[in-house]
Amino acid sequence: MPVEFIGMIFHRSDSELKSFRYDGEVDPEFLKTFARAHEDGGFDRVLVGYGSSGPDGWTLATWAAAATERLGFLLAHRPGFVVPTLEARKAATIDQLTGGRLALHIVTGGSDTEQQRDGDFLDHHARYRRTDEYIDVLRKVWASDQPFDHGGEFYRFKGAFSTVRPADPSRIPIYLGGSSEAALRVGARQADVWASWGEPVEAVRSQIAKVREAASELGRAPRFSVSVRPIMAATEEKAWQRAYGILARVQGLSAARPAPRRQNSGSLRLLEFAAQGDVLDKRLFTAIARANGADGNSTALVGTPDQVAESLLDYYDAGATTLLIRGFDPLQDAIDYGRDLLPLVHAEVAKRDREQERAKATRPAEGVRPHPPSHQT
Repeated sequence: MPVEFIGMIFHRSDSELKSFRYDGEVDPEFLKTFARAHEDGGFDRVLVGYGSSGPDGWTLATWAAAATERLGFLLAHRPGFVVPTLEARKAATIDQLTGGRLALHIVTGGSDTEQQRDGDFLDHHARYRRTDEYIDVLRKVWASDQPFDHGGEFYRFKGAFSTVRPADPSRIPIYLGGSSEAALRVGARQADVWASWGEPVEAVRSQIAKVREAASELGRAPRFSVSVRPIMAATEEKAWQRAYGILARVQGLSAARPAPRRQNSGSLRLLEFAAQGDVLDKRLFTAIARANGADGNSTALVGTPDQVAESLLDYYDAGATTLLIRGFDPLQDAIDYGRDLLPLVHAEVAKRDREQERAKATRPAEGVRPHPPSHQT
């Protein structure tokens, strides 16, 4: 199965090594350059993040899309601040303008502080119930050929209808993530792609198995994504030198600000893994997650391009056919990934696909017994 690569773009040149905040001045030229670097590097999509005090992701995605031709956009969106009928029309409009390049990453919200800045005071479980209903309404708006009424726990509409539809009649892909039981239930029911952060391979495999089992009971088969932060260099020694240099910088910046109180299950899981050691699996570097309080996807894969590709393929073998990668030097890392890393993974996946096709071609058809060898005298 082909592998999908997703990067991440920001509204200006920034990262954890500087300040990494979503607010501040928007740099339109940098945003275009950043998006084009991903397109030129062969990425399939880029994530446009969401923060409760930062620039509007819809506008950023539209601006970046106008500067590119093929690149897809995974737009992070939190239910609860825009009604789903309007959201459906906004998404369908951008999808039409970009020729079907939009996907939505539905972020239910794992921080009460973040949610309350925009006026949302629902608790964790209620937020997931709202997400479930929200996506139901989105899809009904995209699919319905006549006005409809809706009365649910969180939304009530009469005569809802949209004349604008997604470019692809099969709808806009929905990405969902989370590690709580509530998240797993909603993901099994709604996700086209289930997203998780860079945990050890066996933990990712276990999460995938849970979601896959729950989804299969509903007749669904979502794809799966893993997010990691590759730190690469020409030699393994130089890669680790770079990794510990990044760690020192993050530790210095983290010491200058109050320690965050993490509520979301994904961050808490990363911190639990980080407590087990700085390096897990072959080269999963967890120390940065511990240093910044697991602020987002903050575990790294450290090594040469060949070594990092090997570890990404371990996640692929575990069932993750979408790989979201972003660097600590965002623009230069995106360029390096496109030149040195993506081709290695694509080549190996293509090789495996060819081998599987050859194996299928030589395998006897199901229910057909091969003829026994003849015995001539």
